[in-house]
Amino acid sequence: MPLLADDAPALPLDAQGILELAARSMFQLFSSVSQGMFLVDRSGRIVWVNEGYQRFLPDLGFSSVDQFVGRTVEEVIPNTQMRRVLETGQPVLIDLLTNKAGTFVVSRIPLRDDADRVIGAIGIVLFDHPETTLQPLISKFALLQRDLDDARRELASQRRRSLAVAGDGERRSKYTFASFIGSSPAAAEVKRQARRAAQSSSPVLLLGETGTGKELLAHAIHAASSRASGPFVSVNIAAVPDTLLEAEFFGVAPGAYTGADRKGRDGKFKLADGGTLFLDEIGDMPQSLQAKLLRALQEGEIEPLGSNKLVPFNVRILAATSRDLASLVREGKFREDLFYRLHVLPVRVPPLRVRRSDIPALVEALGEDLALRNGTAPPELLPDAMALLAGQPWRGNIRELRNVLEQAVMRSDSQSIDAAQLERILREAGVEPAAPAPVQDPGHGPDAEDESRYLRPLAEQVAELERKAIAAALKAHGGNKLATARQLGISRATLYGRLENPE
Repeated sequence: MPLLADDAPALPLDAQGILELAARSMFQLFSSVSQGMFLVDRSGRIVWVNEGYQRFLPDLGFSSVDQFVGRTVEEVIPNTQMRRVLETGQPVLIDLLTNKAGTFVVSRIPLRDDADRVIGAIGIVLFDHPETTLQPLISKFALLQRDLDDARRELASQRRRSLAVAGDGERRSKYTFASFIGSSPAAAEVKRQARRAAQSSSPVLLLGETGTGKELLAHAIHAASSRASGPFVSVNIAAVPDTLLEAEFFGVAPGAYTGADRKGRDGKFKLADGGTLFLDEIGDMPQSLQAKLLRALQEGEIEPLGSNKLVPFNVRILAATSRDLASLVREGKFREDLFYRLHVLPVRVPPLRVRRSDIPALVEALGEDLALRNGTAPPELLPDAMALLAGQPWRGNIRELRNVLEQAVMRSDSQSIDAAQLERILREAGVEPAAPAPVQDPGHGPDAEDESRYLRPLAEQVAELERKAIAAALKAHGGNKLATARQLGISRATLYGRLENPE
């Protein structure tokens, strides 16, 4: 039964009457165009739900309205924030609510009496499938929220490290996903892939040019994984002489050879037990060691140098390379079976030249880091300098960008840096500066154009969605208006009115 009867007597057209008429009209409008509505009283008990909201009841665990009405809102709607609206009297006009019934865009509006006291509240479901209708905005919000959470975790981690006793021997990750600066589509995609990889226990292979941030992502994957409390141990294979690699990986038994430590020495596999082992520049591993590494990964145990005992280990493997492993396999320089053992979750880290819109944010972060290290103020790049940086190919990627910026800071007598200073530094490094490029805001590219159509008044979005819903329902029911009205949860009169006045 509707809360407000259609045959209610006409109200006098004085100020109060117009106000009451407007309130009733708005209530009926929201009830008809929203996906669902309900009312709670001052104590937070459900006192009424409209027909549209009733279709959510089975997903919330109720087979009838009688089971739903009369109970407190927290009992029947998980994760609701309605209680806060009742306590503060402040409306929540737009919010995301997720529970076992789905994800919804909702509004919560307090109701007041003549003395301005809160006597209840209205809950309105604006969209019940925001994952499709508002996907760009929701994705952007979720990405910003994840980055904020990552930043908070990193700050907390830095505080813990600053309080730790120096030389305590702990091996922890240095970075989180917040450390991977950038919001360009390429940066967002690689962070998405890396976050998914963090939830798995399978090997991850980070592929990309030198200086793109592969090691940083390895730290971040560990920090976001279930092994975050365990050690993070890394070894740069290219930096260790071939003759020492086996001992570096598997350790040395006591007295294994002349000059060896009488107590022996643990290898990287043992040090990383219970945590993550990061094999950087895996493409440079000598073939003589590839077979032993493969066997260790397959068997989950190692044999220290000079020992005849097998030592079990439990590590998660992350590997990285700037080389083309597939080509090395074809050339016979890298074992095919080891390649497939590592190439389970490949993550391609993009070069800086395909994420130019991230350069201003990177320059800011690098500048702040340089300032912190040198005890100076962060540099200020003039617009022509920033445009010059945006136009360069950056063969050395972020590492090269940092080097150029650091040279500019150390050579400049001023806090401001212009394009001419950067051009000199590039030429001295044997790089002919490319033409400057406009610095694009990642929020003003092609993706932003797709999102801009959602940044319109809510009434326009609701009207457009309503038209699409009516058209789809009419088509599904072969033009049968009665069946269409029933599916949409509105009266035939309302449907006819929408068809006659689509705006």
